[in-house]
Amino acid sequence: MMRRLPPDHYITGIRAGDRLVLSRAITLVESQLDSDQALALQVLEAVLPQTGYSIRIGVTGVPGVGKSTFIEAFGKHLTSLGKKIAVLAIDPSSQRSHGSILGDKTRMETLSMDPLAYIRPSPSGGSSGGVGNKTRETMLLCEAAGFDVILVETVGVGQSETVVHGMVDFFLLLMLAGAGDELQGLKRGIMELADAVAITKADGDNAAAAERARMEYQNALHLFPPAPSQWAPPVLTCSALQNRGIGELWQLIIEHQTRLTQNGFRDRNRQQQNLDWLHRTIHQQLETRFYQQPGMPEHLAKLEKQVQKGEILPLQAAKLLLASWR
Repeated sequence: MMRRLPPDHYITGIRAGDRLVLSRAITLVESQLDSDQALALQVLEAVLPQTGYSIRIGVTGVPGVGKSTFIEAFGKHLTSLGKKIAVLAIDPSSQRSHGSILGDKTRMETLSMDPLAYIRPSPSGGSSGGVGNKTRETMLLCEAAGFDVILVETVGVGQSETVVHGMVDFFLLLMLAGAGDELQGLKRGIMELADAVAITKADGDNAAAAERARMEYQNALHLFPPAPSQWAPPVLTCSALQNRGIGELWQLIIEHQTRLTQNGFRDRNRQQQNLDWLHRTIHQQLETRFYQQPGMPEHLAKLEKQVQKGEILPLQAAKLLLASWR
């Protein structure tokens, strides 16, 4: 078990950009222990004034699209410009063991050695939306530590990725050229949320197919209703291997942030994201307290058997369980 530091040590270390202290603070935030959660809240409240100044970018896409390879190339471009970047790489947790591969630091070997980059692999914990349960808190700690850009790499498993859209300033969707609908069946719902679509692996024999895909997706995006931000999502092609299209994408993100700051949408969006975070937290806390109340596991198990046998409707069983909540 990791030894806990006094609150001031976490706060001072984070503000100073100490990577070791930052990592320990993130571990604290991710802990399920009540004592750790109380300490984490104290730290988060103290560093809150230093947050809110980073550009938060969500990167999603189907498995195999090359998210980690793209993020490494994109991250290296940003550090070459002197930007400090934090990469929150969310790994899918096992539904049985709740373990996680946590291999992104290995896949991003070059970027992980960059002194201006910080990579934090975190398990998704089986949460929906392809992000970890504590991603929002982790982003605040990274912002307080002075990172200019925060990249959130999602699992990309086809769940409701509105979760990651609801915590970032720019939502980037990576797509493959020539992939069948069976692979990209999730695309319409997410495309409606994307601030930009990038066709990856646009090199070699795949370059022509990538350009055709770019035109097809651009035409498809014109059919969607205008976004509340009044930003029209563009479609680009890029190659992480050839480092092509990476710089153009960064300029696009800067243009997006400038325009949305000027029209006031960026501030309104962040305010709404905080409200959504509040309500999600309430739901999570209520669910936890419901299942942890004395006698609930036994009562639930009894009613589950009755529901399985068809002796009682699920709706009635739920009402009985809720009625017993004290």
